[in-house]
Amino acid sequence: SVGEGVTDLEPGDHVLPIFTGECGHCPHCHSEESNMCELLRINTERGGMILDGESRFSISGKPIHHFLGTSTFSEYTVVHSGQVVKINPKAPLDKVCIVSCGLTTGLGATLNVAKPKKGQSVAVFGLGAVGLGAAEGARIAGASRIIGVDLNSKRFEEAKKFGVTEFVNPKEHNKPVQQVIAEMTNGGVDRSVECTGSV
Repeated sequence: SVGEGVTDLEPGDHVLPIFTGECGHCPHCHSEESNMCELLRINTERGGMILDGESRFSISGKPIHHFLGTSTFSEYTVVHSGQVVKINPKAPLDKVCIVSCGLTTGLGATLNVAKPKKGQSVAVFGLGAVGLGAAEGARIAGASRIIGVDLNSKRFEEAKKFGVTEFVNPKEHNKPVQQVIAEMTNGGVDRSVECTGSV
């Protein structure tokens, strides 16, 4: 269903919620370089609706806050219209989901910022969703060696599907991981992408 004033959606549309919403009107939404909408940017502290700050959920009379403005862990949710994206109605609803920031962040950081050239070597630190996206970006760019670095050796098999050719678990070495990689690559990789989130 849709609320009053919503004109770009109608009941029955198939949609997916997105926590990085777009109002479609602010300078950020019209920019090619930003997706930080002035109205709907990510705000982990906002627990209610933008219009009045109130929650649309309750249990036993007590309000439940809106997690990241989407509450996607709920069976039902209420969101700002700028926090859903319309999808093809033929797409099977039991199969579709938004990959969200994980894959696109790593892929974009590698292809658009690190920009490895064909045949170069790349080290990817952290093989979670962001790291797998970074590895895929390195593979797409044509990197010859993609070294995955993670503390969890069980991630290597899955990482191979995203282009990782070699794996280093720092816990398995008695020297700094950068030294291990420098020795593996005769001096170091051409590009390095940090995807652990550790400052």
